[in-house]
Amino acid sequence: MTQKNEPLKNLSTHREPRSGLRTLWVWLASLALVWALDFWVTDQLDAYFFTILMYAGINITLAVSLNLVNGFTGQFSMGHAGFMSVGGYVAAYLSTRYQAETPLAFVTALVSGGLAAAGAGYIVGLPSLRLKGDYLAIVTLGFGEIIRVVLLNIDAVGGARGMTNIPPLTTFGWVYSVVVVTVFSAWRLVNSSHGRALLSVREDEIAAEAMGVNITRAKLRAFVIAAFFAGIAGGLFGHYLRYLNPATFDFNRSFEIIIMVVLGGMGSITGSVVAALFLSGIREALRPLQEITKIDFRMVIYSLMLIILMLTRPNGLFGTRELSEFLPAWLRDRLDPKASRKST
Repeated sequence: MTQKNEPLKNLSTHREPRSGLRTLWVWLASLALVWALDFWVTDQLDAYFFTILMYAGINITLAVSLNLVNGFTGQFSMGHAGFMSVGGYVAAYLSTRYQAETPLAFVTALVSGGLAAAGAGYIVGLPSLRLKGDYLAIVTLGFGEIIRVVLLNIDAVGGARGMTNIPPLTTFGWVYSVVVVTVFSAWRLVNSSHGRALLSVREDEIAAEAMGVNITRAKLRAFVIAAFFAGIAGGLFGHYLRYLNPATFDFNRSFEIIIMVVLGGMGSITGSVVAALFLSGIREALRPLQEITKIDFRMVIYSLMLIILMLTRPNGLFGTRELSEFLPAWLRDRLDPKASRKST
């Protein structure tokens, strides 16, 4: 009798996953660090490098949010810049019209922009997410272009001239606080039951549906969440640049975000963060070459580096792995229980 039950005893030795609240201190500490650095970075860092750092933070939010759709759900959206523009214009319009000056008013404008983008994501996603592959890509690309053309013809937000005199409310603290919240939200979603549904859709839609997963609902959930964070990123972008123009949000902008996701690894939050930082910095790092040669080779070298990386690392820099999987076991168990269980 004892020998029969021995295998069951061994199975029970696996640790139960920690609650997400047990690791909340990591994210709260990250937020505290962001605001502690805000005073030093704003005053001490050179304006040129500060601008690169701000754009990198906005790109991280865009890349991580798109990875929820393209990486974890296995869809292919090409209209992320459209959601960014919706959130950016709505947030900028509200803060300009009502003269937002306080942090609460700024947060309200950002969240309103995010909700408007999420609403647009729901409207677009509900009919189009029944499609997949190239068809979904074409529909989302068409949506991004429709939004751009609509903005060109709305005089209330500047039309083709663009929207000017947006309050300069975006700071280092706000940008990287949103980065922390975005990464935390994506991490918690992926490690939840909803995240397992998304991963099952990515692996095999027929099998997932046979197991009771509502395919359309799972896709739509990821699509709306991604659109929400893209809208907030657009609001941060507008309030930092103080100017918005529909031409900024063309399909090239969507391609840039897709490249960040593919380069970092479709299915890796860490990969999206690293790729966004890398691609935000490499274009500016190549700028001295233009001054020497008087020819803009930046985009050629930039594209060549991407081709080489795709040939040598077709799954991206991280594939589907996260940074926590490279940490010591005791620290990995505290930060990411999922990674700890995968290594056992």
